Parts: sequence; structure tokens; C-alpha cells
Amino acid sequence: MGLREIKMERTRQLIADTALELFSRHGFDHTTVEQIAGAAEVGPRTLYRYFPTKESLLVGFVAAHLAVAAEQLKVQPVDTPLPEALYALVESVIATITANSDRILTVYTISDRTPSVRAQFGELWRAWQDDVAAEITRRHSGRSPEIIGQMGAVLCMLAIDTSVRAWVRSGGKANMRRLLNRALEMLRAGEVPVATPPART
Repeated sequence: MGLREIKMERTRQLIADTALELFSRHGFDHTTVEQIAGAAEVGPRTLYRYFPTKESLLVGFVAAHLAVAAEQLKVQPVDTPLPEALYALVESVIATITANSDRILTVYTISDRTPSVRAQFGELWRAWQDDVAAEITRRHSGRSPEIIGQMGAVLCMLAIDTSVRAWVRSGGKANMRRLLNRALEMLRAGEVPVATPPART
């Protein structure tokens, strides 16, 4: 990464950190782009070059870390069993939450209260699910690879989202690794009910 790219990344991070601080203090709806730009000591035009909408100031952070998690799956050796390769993705999510617990709590709290942010998170999750599904499909050598890919991605995403929400409800006090491992264990053990047609008599 060159000097220009390093400066740009620092500016991006400064803007995002400043926005999160203002959102936490004043609320998402009561914080303007102009206030964020002023506090970060950049012009509104500069801010919009990095973040086209106010919502993207929050979603961008999560999107970047989800991309890192998906990459951890993609870089696993091709002969790695698929469940183990998927756990590398899970490990990345756990590491992100552990290292950024205050930020994650704030982001989820704002998302729950703000429909426009929640909508963008929905789009982000769907795009990430498709990305993970494509990689599972590529690695799966059995029958119905596309169906397996989509279902594998959905289940992984469901375990992550459910566990993160339980962690947020605890105020960040619960053990994220324990929550997520337990959710995955429930899926592997068949503890989660799956719709089954009634037996024909």
C-alpha cells in the first residue's frame, strides 16, 4: 500500500470513528453529515467520497469485516474438509467481535432503532450470504452443490446472527465463542427442529 492509500485509509477510519462517537452521543437521526465532517475536520464532499450515505458510515465497518471473514474461508487449502474451512470464517467473526466489542454493541443498537440502517444491513447480509454460498458450492463435490451452498451459507449466517444478537442482549458480557459454538453444535446435533411432512399411513 502506497503513502496515498495509507492516508486515505486513515481518513476513512477517522471519519467512521468520529461518526460512531457522535451517533453514540446524540443518536443516529440527530447527527448530521455536516456535524460529522466538522468533527473529523474534513469537508462534506470529502466525507461523501468515502461514505455516500450516512447509513454507510455504520454498514461499511461491518461490510469490511464480513469480507475479511469470507476471505478466510476462500484461502483455506482446497483439501480442507468443508466444515473446518467454514469454521475459519467463524473464527474471523469471533476475533472481530472480541477486538471491537464496544463498536459492535453500538452498531447493533443503532441498527435495531433505525429502519434505514436495518434495511442496509439486510442487503449486506444477503450479498455476503451469496458470496459464502458461491465458495461452498465451489468446494462441495457431492450432489446438488448449489442447494448445499445456499443452505450452508444460510445456516452459518443464522448461527452467527443469532449468537451476536444474544451477545448484544447480554450487553457484551456473554462469551461470544461459547455462544457461537453452542449454536453450531445445536445445528450439527439436529436439535433445531426442521419441518418434516407427516408420515403416510
